[in-house]
Amino acid sequence: MKALVFNTFGGPEVLEYLDIADPVIGPDEILVRMKAIGLNFADIYRRKGNYHLAGNPPYILGYEGAGIVEKTGANVQGINVGDRISFADVPYANAELVAVPMEKAIPVPETISFDEAASVLLQGLTAHYLTRDSYEVKKDDTVLVHAAAGGVGQLLVQIIKLLGGKVIGITSSMAKAAAAKEAGAEQVFLYKDDWKQEVLEVTNGKGVDVVYESVGSTLQDSFAVTRIGGTVVFYGMAGGDPAPVDPRMLMDTSKTLTGGDLWNVLTTCEERVNRSTELFRWMEAGKLKVTEPTVYALRDGQEAHLFLESRKSTGKILLIP
Repeated sequence: MKALVFNTFGGPEVLEYLDIADPVIGPDEILVRMKAIGLNFADIYRRKGNYHLAGNPPYILGYEGAGIVEKTGANVQGINVGDRISFADVPYANAELVAVPMEKAIPVPETISFDEAASVLLQGLTAHYLTRDSYEVKKDDTVLVHAAAGGVGQLLVQIIKLLGGKVIGITSSMAKAAAAKEAGAEQVFLYKDDWKQEVLEVTNGKGVDVVYESVGSTLQDSFAVTRIGGTVVFYGMAGGDPAPVDPRMLMDTSKTLTGGDLWNVLTTCEERVNRSTELFRWMEAGKLKVTEPTVYALRDGQEAHLFLESRKSTGKILLIP
């Protein structure tokens, strides 16, 4: 099979599109022929060597995608050759064929395309647990979403609106502000402006009920615009490491700092399927819209990585074998 691989850590130039051996599935696995593969910042971090990679080179990136079952292991039940399958947390996805443990397989309805499934799962499941588990958004909550035009950001905005909340978005450009408003944000401010003051002004000095903080370096500012007794949900560091938080500040203001990680939520097959099914139902009903992805051929993985690192993208980037 063809796969996008690398032998040393580094920039996009280390990626190569090569022939390698097909995966051999175990009795509890299925072999999936990939139709669409999601590209995420975690792939960049692993390529650079920031994240640990198991095994020896050549390494294969990718954890998210969708395709058709080509073969099933001896112990697999309820999944058949020809079924439409997606996954959010299976390694070595940057290839034509992927061995998928049956407990991580998520059925894809006929109404959802492979591109849509590969676009929504990782980021959509992240937005889902953030609004259901890390902080349960309630009707009339005022919510601040960082990077509101990004893949997770646009889905967060839509789900918060579905749950009855009101969204203030922060983005880095007017073009991204337009994308955040299209997703449903009532107001959008720019990082280059005094967004803290603007957020306090539109909340009459009170501050927001919750901040979804994915930048990291803005953590202290997020606390500054959170109301007394409000919550900051920290789930990413796209802009750098956050400054330490003094627990005395939390005590003095009754504010809550909580964190979130998708892998602490996707712990069973039932969790994966139930959460994904809700996302798919919202999409079928037109309540959750996935932005048209930017598509690259898998062989052009270097270009796709360069584009993602440029931070010019809004929405999802897909790789197609």
